[in-house]
Amino acid sequence: MRIATWNVNSMNVRLPRVLEWLELAEPDVLCLQETKQSDEKFPHEQLKEAGYDSVHHGEGRWNGVAILSRVGIEEVTTGFGPDGDERGARLIGATCGGVRILSCYVPNGRSLDSEHFEGKLAWMDQLCALLRDSPADQDVVALGDFNIAPDDADVWDPEALIGMTHVSPQERAKLAALTEIGFDDVFRRFYPDGGVFSWWDYRDGAFHKGHGMRIDLIMASASLAERAVGAYVDREARKGHKPSDHAPVVADFS
Repeated sequence: MRIATWNVNSMNVRLPRVLEWLELAEPDVLCLQETKQSDEKFPHEQLKEAGYDSVHHGEGRWNGVAILSRVGIEEVTTGFGPDGDERGARLIGATCGGVRILSCYVPNGRSLDSEHFEGKLAWMDQLCALLRDSPADQDVVALGDFNIAPDDADVWDPEALIGMTHVSPQERAKLAALTEIGFDDVFRRFYPDGGVFSWWDYRDGAFHKGHGMRIDLIMASASLAERAVGAYVDREARKGHKPSDHAPVVADFS
């Protein structure tokens, strides 16, 4: 089973590239973030023609998450429930091919002294609680744009990012909490030394300079992580005409 995630930074712009990538990479499930579309505008029909069922949770100009699947979509949920604070359309879940999938778009946080940063930490607490309550016998994967680089090996220059979001001890502790409840950073299994990135700023030629971060993650329950047989970042999808600033991240499971 091939499961992938991609922050497309607007399906209004990136739909042709998504359709092309689906044909090339043939994922069984693709999670999208930052679709920037309403539910009514999301291109379900075009994706259906490409062989994928889809569900979407969006609000229009900002945020937006989706799950595309060619192995079925059941038990769709959005957000953290009636008592949760999703901070926009940032979480959608579904069961696809027997695996519980959560497409996550974690808030950016803006700056360490911002109320938005506190909201980001609270968002991660809610995700941890949701995953902790998952049935013990179910394969679960939370994947998407976490806006957190797990450690210094996942950024191009740790010294250049001191005091910034995405790399703070507070954020990394929230990510580590997912590991403590049994969720594994699948990509790290195959690239233990780091140095492989999934996001590069549009500005200053960051992509060509290699100035990136790995902030798009695939966090799998132990039962699923143990069956991981490979993972990669598709850098080619970051090239060419009108790319997203993120590249797809892919994991294969036996």
